[in-house]
Amino acid sequence: MSDSLLAACGMLSPALAGQALALDYMDLEQQRQMTIKAANVTLYYEYENVPYVINLIDTPGHIDFTGRVTRSLRAIDGAVVVCDAVEGIMTQTETVTRQALEERVRPVLYINKIDRLIKELKLTPDKMQVWLANIVNEFNNLIDIYAEPEFKSKWKVSIQDSSVAFGSAKDRWGFNFMIAQKKGVRFSDIYKAYETGDVKTLAENIPLHDAILSMVIRHHPPPHVAQKYRIPKIWKGDLNSEVGQALLNCDERGPTVMMVTNVVVDPQAGVVAVGRLFSGTVHDGDILYLHNAKTHARVQSVSMFMGPFREIVGVLTAGNIPALLGLDAARAGETLSSIKDIVPFEQIRYVSEPVVTIAIEPKYPRDLPKLIETLRRLSIEDPNLVIKINEETGEMLMSGMGVLHLEIATTLITQTGLEIVTTAPLINYRETIRTSAGPVMAKSPNKHNRIFMRVEPLTPEVIELIRNNTINEQLDRKTIAKILREHGWDADEARNVVAVDPRGNLFVDATKGVQFMQESIDSIRVGFFDVMENGPLAQEPCRGIKVVLHHAEFHEDPAHRTYAQLLPASRRAILGAMLLANPTLLEPVLGIEIKANSDLIGAVAGVISARRGKMLNVEQKGVLTIIEGVIPAAETFDLSEAMRGATAGKAMWNTHFKEWSPVPSNILPQLVASIRKRKGLNETPPSPEEFIDKE
Repeated sequence: MSDSLLAACGMLSPALAGQALALDYMDLEQQRQMTIKAANVTLYYEYENVPYVINLIDTPGHIDFTGRVTRSLRAIDGAVVVCDAVEGIMTQTETVTRQALEERVRPVLYINKIDRLIKELKLTPDKMQVWLANIVNEFNNLIDIYAEPEFKSKWKVSIQDSSVAFGSAKDRWGFNFMIAQKKGVRFSDIYKAYETGDVKTLAENIPLHDAILSMVIRHHPPPHVAQKYRIPKIWKGDLNSEVGQALLNCDERGPTVMMVTNVVVDPQAGVVAVGRLFSGTVHDGDILYLHNAKTHARVQSVSMFMGPFREIVGVLTAGNIPALLGLDAARAGETLSSIKDIVPFEQIRYVSEPVVTIAIEPKYPRDLPKLIETLRRLSIEDPNLVIKINEETGEMLMSGMGVLHLEIATTLITQTGLEIVTTAPLINYRETIRTSAGPVMAKSPNKHNRIFMRVEPLTPEVIELIRNNTINEQLDRKTIAKILREHGWDADEARNVVAVDPRGNLFVDATKGVQFMQESIDSIRVGFFDVMENGPLAQEPCRGIKVVLHHAEFHEDPAHRTYAQLLPASRRAILGAMLLANPTLLEPVLGIEIKANSDLIGAVAGVISARRGKMLNVEQKGVLTIIEGVIPAAETFDLSEAMRGATAGKAMWNTHFKEWSPVPSNILPQLVASIRKRKGLNETPPSPEEFIDKE
């Protein structure tokens, strides 16, 4: 599809469109025929004798790369949601549409692979129209569910107003209602063209690019219109200030304010920060402030990406997507500005988190420095790839959104010439508690300080507020207190939140009038973060825990209440309280959507139930049956083979991260023992008594 658009704008030979896959320019993308990275290009297109500049970002469709979609949505104002005519609105379509609406990015719909309705489903022209109308209705239902009230009716797509297009990107034809009227095209003509094999005439008469680009120009807003409603959502500063007005109006004469949405590490040029320029004009040599990195840096070069190539332009104005060299500390999510004291943009919220991990090491020890450098570069380019290097053991762990995500990452590493050894994929777990416990007391190693802690489970609503970044460490305590009070928290406790762990945990100081608390609280907070990273059951990260500092008694001599004394005491008190609070493990559970003929329902049900999964819904759509269910991620490693074997390869299916769910109690002890054994720990978890001191 993107090849057709590039060809229309003179950037690709029409003869190559469809075969070149110009925006899937990585070797790996070409080999696998799938988009892995987000590629952007600036198109120049004349429509009804008016010239337009269109910034296009081609993003991946696979759920494992959904982080790239999330970041790209911050940089753009409109999305062309592409769906398959046979498969219709899939889970991934829903995820992408929800993400777009949350960012106030306006969607239009392109229904691709219309030829499949004729070749595979054998639908007549009349039945094709009914089938496609159902897809449009389903898409509008998503807008009904996820759009904010002011956009619900305005942004619904409609065949009549040409915000829906139909076509076949492979065969390079497409049309919307306006083009159909102008050219006198009906579905019966499409049917006839495929029946007679005269598809080439379709591409000549109704080229795909006309349908897509006319739809974009008519329905997607230009930056100065979109920013008026997008900025209040993604920037929480004073809209009446000079910066606020410049952002709302996309003012190229205002202060320079840009958000980095993607980072590319160029082997020759270094870090290239790509993102949306919301205000001002950026020039070669400008000095910008990086808000997350808290540093100034000089822009060495202003360029723009044209697919795989970076064109140096020297200057770009608001509304564009610059690629800046020289900002080595920039990472995805960074706010860049010419003025230091401004409110940064809201952080990007990801719909999923890494759930699968592999250990990785070089085949030859001499390659270790090169592997560490390669992993560092990968994690800069893809923030959803989490790399952990244990300095003591030398163990390197790489966590990703799914098995495919890690497979692609390891392939990219081997393409640098490195030979590596990896373990089989391991599932990431979380530790949590089911009840409240404490206060329990722990003494510092020198026995001169006593810390009392209690723990409680957090509600799912509050966990979600932390996970989606509504509550974070950067907010002042007053703002956090206001949000928590709105969610039923006691005013006193809400006011005293002193640490937020982004995995979904909070630390509250509930002490009153304790001497030396101000100078001691930082050491105790470090203990909180340490336990939240390594829980007591299996040293897995924690989720959904409220840790309350109930009381403390400190020695009056500063030499006796050092970091080395208070940190272990706070750790011991939290671990002891958690072990008394009915701790358990949470496992990642995936939603699964399977499309198959109705005679395969029994076979599909057998595969799911044999893997601790559940079927939630079965729905008939035309000739296909759609089965929705859930399945633990730990049970999916051989799912492809099992599903293919049971259905003779006739079922289409995909999975997506759904939730963290408690591990069934009948398998919990063995699971904890196996994780602990793998980590070189005693297979039996510690008892609370090991951490709790007597008075």
